[in-house]
Amino acid sequence: MYAVIQTGGKQHRVEIGEVVRVEKLESEEGAKVTFDQVLAVGEGDAVKVGAPTVQGATVTGTVVEQGRGKKLLIFRYRRRQNASRRRGGHRQSFTAVKIDAITG
Repeated sequence: MYAVIQTGGKQHRVEIGEVVRVEKLESEEGAKVTFDQVLAVGEGDAVKVGAPTVQGATVTGTVVEQGRGKKLLIFRYRRRQNASRRRGGHRQSFTAVKIDAITG
């Protein structure tokens, strides 16, 4: 069984037992989280698609880890201008969630 959930402005296809990285959630490690915005639920060929969400469907999981991703380097260069080289970086925060159950 799988589901498509929406969290943090992104959509994720999840299955039971899978660990998925989502945008940072304000939860402690080991805490239970529930995703209410379930866009689709499917098992084999039987797929329920919501408009926009599936009524009564939820996905529950356990927070495994809070962390930050790899550093992405950002470099801006404009030719023939003074002070035109800028280098910076960004590390996106994430929450790793292990999917426990899909209902609906």
